[in-house]
Amino acid sequence: MNDVLMLERNADEGAISFARGFVKSDAFMVLFREGMGLVEQTAAYLDGDGRKDSAALPREVALSYATESMRLTTRLMQIASWLLVQRAVAEGEMTAEQARAENDKVRIPEPMLPPAQPDAVLLPQGLRDLMDHSFRLQGRIRHLEGQMSGKVAATEQANPVQDQLASLKARLGLAL
Repeated sequence: MNDVLMLERNADEGAISFARGFVKSDAFMVLFREGMGLVEQTAAYLDGDGRKDSAALPREVALSYATESMRLTTRLMQIASWLLVQRAVAEGEMTAEQARAENDKVRIPEPMLPPAQPDAVLLPQGLRDLMDHSFRLQGRIRHLEGQMSGKVAATEQANPVQDQLASLKARLGLAL
């Protein structure tokens, strides 16, 4: 049984090791700049062209615009929070373990369903482009979060260590 616990601890340490390496990489900084840039771009749009675009919409579409812009800003704040926590790890302001605890508080949720197609088509193109970009970015971050935590679904990434742990537990008669 101690061997099973050691294997689980080693799998967790592998996720922490990946997290430490990734947040200090150029790839993370590219992702960070993209995410924070999207936040700035969205703020500029909603305060500028977005106001003009929404003022010209029929009432029922304006309601959809308001709903989707709130959902967009919520999604982006969750993304920004996640990115800032990861950057804090990269800069040594926080440990990977502390980041994991923080990420439990600001976990990137399952993607929100986009608006129904007939409604979406009526929204201004600028808002739709920002929404699409935010959904793609959210998906990438969710995937990274899963890799970093070691909790990627089997359909996303096969994990031979977890497969071996499950096999050992089954042979030893331990609860899965």
